[in-house]
Amino acid sequence: AWRDRELVLDMNEAYSGVRMMTSFTRVGGVAWDLPDGWTDQLQKFIDVMPGRIDDFESMLTANPIWKQRLSGVGVLSSRDAIEAGVTGPMLRASGVDYDVRKAFPYSGYEDYDFEVPLGNAGDCYDRYVVRVAEMRQSLRILQQALDNLPGGPWLTSNRKVALPPRSELSKSMEAVIHQFRLVSEGFKGPVGDVYAFVESPRGELGFYLVSDGANKPYRMKVRPPSFCNLQPLKRLVQGVLVADVIAIMGSMDFILGDVDR
Repeated sequence: AWRDRELVLDMNEAYSGVRMMTSFTRVGGVAWDLPDGWTDQLQKFIDVMPGRIDDFESMLTANPIWKQRLSGVGVLSSRDAIEAGVTGPMLRASGVDYDVRKAFPYSGYEDYDFEVPLGNAGDCYDRYVVRVAEMRQSLRILQQALDNLPGGPWLTSNRKVALPPRSELSKSMEAVIHQFRLVSEGFKGPVGDVYAFVESPRGELGFYLVSDGANKPYRMKVRPPSFCNLQPLKRLVQGVLVADVIAIMGSMDFILGDVDR
C-alpha cells in the first residue's frame, strides 16, 4: 500500500507544493487553481485503485488467519460507541449509520451518490472491512466530483476577507489597502458563535468559534475525531492479551496530534 500512498502524496504535492499538511484552503476558497494535467493524474489514480484494493482484499479479507486474529477482538457495542462520542468508521463498524456527509451535507455532498458502509459486530475485523469499503466509496465520490468539476474562480472576490491576486496589486490602490489590512489585522467576524463540522477520514472534525466582533476569536474549540475515538480504549483492553492490544489500537486508527491536549 505504500506505493499507492505515494500516488496520493504526489497529487498533494502537484497542487499544493507539499506532500502532507497542504494548507491549501483559504477563507472563501483555495490558494490557487489546479495545475495543468492534475485532473488526468487523478483520473489515472481512480482507474488504478479498484484493482489495487482487490489485491489487498484477496490477501486479507477472506484469509482465515487474518479473520481469526481480528474477529471478536476489541468489540465495541453501538451503545458504548455513542456514549463515548465515537464517530467515523469506528462508529459505523458498530452498526451506527452516522456520516456527517449524509446527515448534514456540505460542499455538494448532497449531490453525490455513495453508500455508508456499516458493520455489525463492532470488532477489529469489522473496522477493517468498513474502512476497505469506504475506500471504494471514496473512489465513487472522486469520480463524480471530477466529472462535475466546474470552471470559474477558486477564491471569493470579497477583498475584505480574501487576499487579492498579485495581478491586481500593481493596478489597484484599493487592492493594496485590502492586502495590507488583511495581513496586518485580519478581518472582523460578526458577533455570535458557530459550530462547523465535516466528515474526516477518522470521523467528525468540528470547530466551535465564539466571536465578540474583534479580529480574533473570543474562543475556539476543536473537536478532533481521534480524541473521542480513544475514549473507549480502557474498556476495550481490559482482560485481553497484549497482542490483542496492538490489534485494537491499530483498528482505532488514531492520530496523536488529534489527541494532544
